[in-house]
Amino acid sequence: PVHGSAPSLAGKDLANPTAAILTAALMLRYLGEYECALRIEHAVSEVIAEGRHVTADLKPDLDDPTAVGTKAMTEAIIARL
Repeated sequence: PVHGSAPSLAGKDLANPTAAILTAALMLRYLGEYECALRIEHAVSEVIAEGRHVTADLKPDLDDPTAVGTKAMTEAIIARL
C-alpha cells in the first residue's frame, strides 16, 4: 500500500502520513481486528474531509499556508480515535 520512500521528505515534517496509517488498518483487518481498523479508517476520512489538519498535498493549493506537517496531521487523526 505504501510505495516509494521519498527520501527528499525525510525529517522535514512534510510527508502525508495517511498511507502508513491506513496500512496499519489493513494489518488490523488481516488480524481480525475489524472494529479497530474501521475506527482508524473513519478517523483518517474525517480529518481529510474536514480539511483543516491536512498536509499540503491534500490542499487545493500546494502553497496553502494552512497546511500542516506530518506530525500535526497524525495527531489530528489520533485525536479522532
